[in-house]
Amino acid sequence: MAETISSLQDLKAATGAPQPDAPVHVQKLDKNGRAYATGKRKDAVARVWIKPGSGKIEVNGRSYETYFARPVLRMIVQQPLGLVSRVGQYDMLVNVTGGGLSGQAGAVRHGLSKALTYYEPELRPVLKKEGFLTRDSRVVERKKYGKKKARRSFQFSKR
Repeated sequence: MAETISSLQDLKAATGAPQPDAPVHVQKLDKNGRAYATGKRKDAVARVWIKPGSGKIEVNGRSYETYFARPVLRMIVQQPLGLVSRVGQYDMLVNVTGGGLSGQAGAVRHGLSKALTYYEPELRPVLKKEGFLTRDSRVVERKKYGKKKARRSFQFSKR
């Protein structure tokens, strides 16, 4: 008569198949000791380099306080660093193109999160749980023919 399987360990032992190991994330640095990642949001694409430093953030050749003038945008950019308690520990060099300021801030956040996981792989679970490593795939819907906008119809008039 067959033996009773009461736990997952018994099931694994009964199948006899080798268990695949979890993927090992290793540190990825360039020759200058920086981690690089690309972040995207809407039509914006941000290329982000981070290295240990005093917390200086440069976006397209300007300080990030002048580039992202609204406090909400600065908060969005700083979210990953605040989550992992690394505010002021990394210098960032960012090139961002396309889209508007809101999309660019989201792209920088995405790129910074990915770069942090490349520099410190042990931060990955925390950033992944908050959703910072997931690319927000929402984009503007295209305009359809016969419509005023993507979905808005022309105003109906009986006469």
